[in-house]
Amino acid sequence: MRNIFLFMMTSLDGYYAGPNGEIDWHNVDEEFNQFAADQLAEVDTLLFGRVTYQGMASWWPTPMAKESDPVIAERMNGIAKLVVSTTLDSADWANTRLIKDDVEGEIARLKRRPGKDIAIFGSSELTVSLLRSGLVDELRIMVAPVVLGGGRSLFATVEDRVGVELLKTRSFRSGNVLLHYRPDGRRAV
Repeated sequence: MRNIFLFMMTSLDGYYAGPNGEIDWHNVDEEFNQFAADQLAEVDTLLFGRVTYQGMASWWPTPMAKESDPVIAERMNGIAKLVVSTTLDSADWANTRLIKDDVEGEIARLKRRPGKDIAIFGSSELTVSLLRSGLVDELRIMVAPVVLGGGRSLFATVEDRVGVELLKTRSFRSGNVLLHYRPDGRRAV
């Protein structure tokens, strides 16, 4: 069975974006870019909520993205993508399929198909929803060495406690720290 993991960069105080959605504080360097390329090699499908999808789709297909980060741009544009949304009418970024209903069923079926892992990049509300359903196998949280003092909390919509088990950590020269957690109580699909 394929695994689904979340990757999200957060501030030390747990925000994935500033109060106005800004992510200019993300701590990205050559080591991070190599990590990103390696992580993309682990997956054959990306899973997004609407907001993250629209942000990614507005950047990665552009000439500027292809020029500034050609390796990641090529992979992001070529890989299969799913966007979960009840409000979008279409998803026009290359290799994208729209999921409008039976999200849990669609994702559970996807996990049972052969293939590489599935990554959720961003998409905090989708992640929380899939955590509740026991469909997320791993949380990869990269903590950047910055305190924002306010913003958008990664798990703001969690209603009940979610226990996690620390699997491993990785420190980066930049001060980023990657934490790998397994959520407790995952449901078999």
